[in-house]
Amino acid sequence: MVARRKRLVYPFTAIVGLEKLKLAILINAINPKIGGVLIRGPKGSGKSTIVRALADILPKITVVKDCPFNCNPYDPSNMCPKCSERYARGEQLPVEERDMVVVDLPLGSTEDRVVGSLDVEKAIKYGIEALEPGILAEANQNILYVDEVNLLPDHIADDLLDAAATGWNIVEREGISVSHPSRFIFIGTMNPEEGELRPQLLDRFPLSVTVEPITSVKDRVEIVKRNLEFEADPEKFYEKYKPIQEELRNRIIQARKILEKVVIP
Repeated sequence: MVARRKRLVYPFTAIVGLEKLKLAILINAINPKIGGVLIRGPKGSGKSTIVRALADILPKITVVKDCPFNCNPYDPSNMCPKCSERYARGEQLPVEERDMVVVDLPLGSTEDRVVGSLDVEKAIKYGIEALEPGILAEANQNILYVDEVNLLPDHIADDLLDAAATGWNIVEREGISVSHPSRFIFIGTMNPEEGELRPQLLDRFPLSVTVEPITSVKDRVEIVKRNLEFEADPEKFYEKYKPIQEELRNRIIQARKILEKVVIP
């Protein structure tokens, strides 16, 4: 059986311009507790490209290897009930490092797909193990990306609001309730021409950046040149920027270490 090759994304460091947006994204990469960014701009302005490029420059995350909710093995406050119980017993939780990923939330997603589906009968007996994990489970310790976030159905937006506000996804069915951590960097993109964002959802984004069209002829020529180069040979183009990508990743790691020592009086 032939292994499927990882699809290369356009390198973050190869993106021309968009300096304010890059800064907002890198600030979140250094301190995920900030919580995310809303990106406004017309179609074709590079919003999706820069979001998908982010994962490649992020440090790895540490998770409980056999947990479907990406629990942090060193943080009891970020554990599902099962991991928390094992931790309290003094059990050595199996640890695994994984690449941080961009988790997409498509507009057509059902509520069960987003929060997870719960078998009520099993939940009475098995608790959290009866929950089929959804997108909010996958997003824990990762990046949750919603394209056209302003077009999200209200009930899905409410689920996101609850998780973003509390850091937990709570699933309730017929009087039965189960929960798991869901702490993510929330990135939404939108085209203002297609409608505004609900005020309640807008309030959940700590940062907002409007992408302005690039008007410099020199920059526009460079964008076309790099796009053609990437399309012609993605691997060669990626290798060209790989050292710069690794340098930026290391700077993010160092910034995180320095941030731990920062004291705000």
